[in-house]
Amino acid sequence: MVAQNVVFGVLALVMVVAGFRLVTTQNVVRAALFLAIVLAGVAGIFVLLLAEFVAWVQVLVYIGAIVVLLLFGVMLTRAPTGREGGLDNDQRGVGVLVAASVLAALAAVLVDAFGDDKIAFTRVQRTAEVSDSIFGTYVVPFEVASVLLLAALVGAVALARRD
Repeated sequence: MVAQNVVFGVLALVMVVAGFRLVTTQNVVRAALFLAIVLAGVAGIFVLLLAEFVAWVQVLVYIGAIVVLLLFGVMLTRAPTGREGGLDNDQRGVGVLVAASVLAALAAVLVDAFGDDKIAFTRVQRTAEVSDSIFGTYVVPFEVASVLLLAALVGAVALARRD
């Protein structure tokens, strides 16, 4: 159990650092790569929770599709990929204050709601149960997400072809 805690700590630390770099970088391509690192960390946490199917779906859908779609959108629209002077503003202090306030409020709500309760995993859902849930109960949101991704890709190609 101690090894799992250490791996979780390492994954969480990597995800926090990559998430911080994701929102502070001024290079769009690097931001997409930091997003891929954060999403890979989420997949690693799913593996720690013994949800291998969900971890692979995370890798295939989010890292394999959304990040690639974002990179294709950046490349096809000829968006600036380097440092841009107009992308930054002088309100970082306000942003940090708001983020700290939201963190404090969220921590207070979670501690008040759960306190010292332990999470009890009563049973592990198998791949068949998870797939029946995704493609049975949640088939419409799954298909809407795929149509939305397709529309974003078609829109990026249309914007790139306006030359």
